[in-house]
Amino acid sequence: METSVVFTKRDVTCSKKAMKGGWKSAIFIIFVEFGERFAYYGVSGNLITYLTVVLKQPLSTAAKNVNLWHGVSAIFPILGGFLADSFFGRFNTIVFSSLTYLLGLVLLVISVEAIPLNHRMLPFFVALYVINIGEGGHRPCIQTFAADQFDNSHSEEKAAKSSFFNWWYLGIVIGATTSTLIVIYVQDNVGWGWGFAIPAIVVALALGVFLFRKNTYRREDPVGSPFTKVAHVMVAAFRKRRLLPENSQGMCVNEEESGDTTIHPLTHTNQFRFLDKAAIITETDVSSGKRNHWRLCTVNQVEQVKLLLRLVPIWLSCLMFAVVIAQLSTFYTKQGSTLVRTIGSTNFQLPPASLQVLPGLTILTAVPLYERLLIPTARRLTGHPSGITMLQRIGFGILFSILTMIVSALVESKRVRIATEHGLLDNPNITVPMSVWWLVPQYVLMGISDMFTIVGLQELFYDQVPDEMRSMGAAAYLSILGVGSFMSSALISMIQGITAGHGDEWLKGDNLNRAHLDCFYWVLACLSGLSLILYVVLAKGYVYKEAQRDGEV
Repeated sequence: METSVVFTKRDVTCSKKAMKGGWKSAIFIIFVEFGERFAYYGVSGNLITYLTVVLKQPLSTAAKNVNLWHGVSAIFPILGGFLADSFFGRFNTIVFSSLTYLLGLVLLVISVEAIPLNHRMLPFFVALYVINIGEGGHRPCIQTFAADQFDNSHSEEKAAKSSFFNWWYLGIVIGATTSTLIVIYVQDNVGWGWGFAIPAIVVALALGVFLFRKNTYRREDPVGSPFTKVAHVMVAAFRKRRLLPENSQGMCVNEEESGDTTIHPLTHTNQFRFLDKAAIITETDVSSGKRNHWRLCTVNQVEQVKLLLRLVPIWLSCLMFAVVIAQLSTFYTKQGSTLVRTIGSTNFQLPPASLQVLPGLTILTAVPLYERLLIPTARRLTGHPSGITMLQRIGFGILFSILTMIVSALVESKRVRIATEHGLLDNPNITVPMSVWWLVPQYVLMGISDMFTIVGLQELFYDQVPDEMRSMGAAAYLSILGVGSFMSSALISMIQGITAGHGDEWLKGDNLNRAHLDCFYWVLACLSGLSLILYVVLAKGYVYKEAQRDGEV
């Protein structure tokens, strides 16, 4: 039996084997994430095809349904992260959510195989949203739980954590890429039943691998509701809003914060100074004899709330990036379905959704180059330990997302022009004589954009939140993708309404040749450009989290 030791005051336990290196445990955790990503992309990658071809939904309706499902899957983690941090802990939440995820996949297979087509719509969507419930607990916890296996008090493990996020995302991409190559082919050529059954089998096997190592993981007990602690600071600052500095008795720094612990208190900052009043000690606080958390908070609690407030503008300025990403599994796939997809002289037809493997392959190639070439070079030029900062990385990703939309618009214009030349504008079911490989540049650029922005957001929302709120931090970053999907649906509806009033409706019906998709991409490029300007302005004023140095008060 493994022996466990206590390594923080908050009953965070870890086995001696886990202390030897975070990677030993993190690798097993990567397996369950691989299974979840394999299943997710096996379901989502070809979902637009199932809705339009099997369930006969109009293209715009199917696109909005896909965006809604993606959005809910990225919003539910807020609840899952809250429950994990407050009550159940990350490990227990991962196990429960993985079982729920597996249940949703099984229900999906049943809805496809055992229910007549004319009654399939409701059970199919019920199964999809059961999967979302599983996603809600899994996604905010799994990466954070893996990162927790690296002990910041050990310099080697702390250094390994800085590379962990790159390699973690690489593992996610391998799962997504494998799924795109295998599952989508099965769905298009064998059957939807097996196409949904394979992800269920993979999730079951991955969960078994994860549980095999369960006694060696470093676990952190839940520490109570993070929202309550935030509310304490807000209420205390409001109650003392009229307090003058000369009437104070100093700032509240309790024993726990100034003592020698593995988690150092945060350095006091001058941003959001109105919150500092929550930590000012008054005569009323002194006379009460016992600290009222709704009236007096510690300096560290105040700084933790400031961390969250600093992230809000970054969160808002990244939403347009998520809108761009949402096109990958909707209109990109429908574009591919209209083009010539035969490979060489064979009669093999490439499934249109399988092109989604290209961003993954791009990331598989780019991450090692980024890690081994770009980062060391940038480190020598900038002197920064990570080469470039997290915010700079996100900014580069947003820039590439703009280039992605520009290229997408140009390629779509060419596709429509060729369709016009061959008299196919009103014949959407006839293949446009243009190779599907014309879409490769936009998929590759999407992969590069993903590599910069998604990994940057993952690291930012893990590193820049209070330690006990890291599951919520992961949920916050995921919610960017969710809200972006909702915004994509809203933009589709808005553009349909505006253009319909001018007699030439964009994105209408099932005829992509007359949908003016290129104009839609230009709109996204322009909005993303404005978003980048806003992001740069906000990022310049961002103050990174910093722990107090020894002896500092």
